[in-house]
Amino acid sequence: MERKRTYEWSDPIASALKAKTMSGLEYLQAIFQGEIPPPPIMATIDTIPVSIEVGSVAFSFEPKEYHYNPIGTVHGGIITTVLDSAMGCSLQSTLPQGFSYTTLELKINFIKAVSFKSGKMNSVGRIIHSGKSTALVEADLRDESGTLYAHGVSTCLIFKTPD
Repeated sequence: MERKRTYEWSDPIASALKAKTMSGLEYLQAIFQGEIPPPPIMATIDTIPVSIEVGSVAFSFEPKEYHYNPIGTVHGGIITTVLDSAMGCSLQSTLPQGFSYTTLELKINFIKAVSFKSGKMNSVGRIIHSGKSTALVEADLRDESGTLYAHGVSTCLIFKTPD
């Protein structure tokens, strides 16, 4: 039996342009509160914003069949995307208006396989160190009981947002 999934998203460029008019924390708060549409990747993976504070952002997602790889578990790219989102947003939450970031390096350690049986998964991103032009961030992926499934570390480049 074939399965089908449909979803919708808003124009990501219109939302991204709003980021230039506010601090990173203000922008993320507006997304979390539904004032600005979330980026399409959130609809694609079904991530849910959980919490935001300066230097730490949390997302959750519930593994579904459409996240699966050919061997019957959640694809590592899905897990990586969830961790990368938490890490990047934790850094973004600290940036003043007019500044942005991009990932320079990303490393993920997969500890346990994730499947729909794993239940709701939570990813919390944190800043390890932030300087003038680079930052080191990390995130964990855990189930509701706190079992660790994956850990990520990323180096990010901080830069003035082009006009």
